Amino acid sequence: MITGFHGTHVSIGVLFLLIIARKVWRGDFDEGRRGFFTSRKGHYEVVEIMGLYWHFVDLVWVFIFAFFYLW
Repeated sequence: MITGFHGTHVSIGVLFLLIIARKVWRGDFDEGRRGFFTSRKGHYEVVEIMGLYWHFVDLVWVFIFAFFYLW
């Protein structure tokens, strides 16, 4: 059940990463000024937040694997 719950979050994360990647590729976030978190011009905070979400899911998997499978 825990692996399936994690897999659901991974699937959701991949879907949103693909959506955000498509928006970046089309230039939806581009503007004439620099962003707050990045040195690139535009509103790229969504990209940063998706990266944080993805790494959180990755970190949770490390603990799930260590606790349930190695224990």
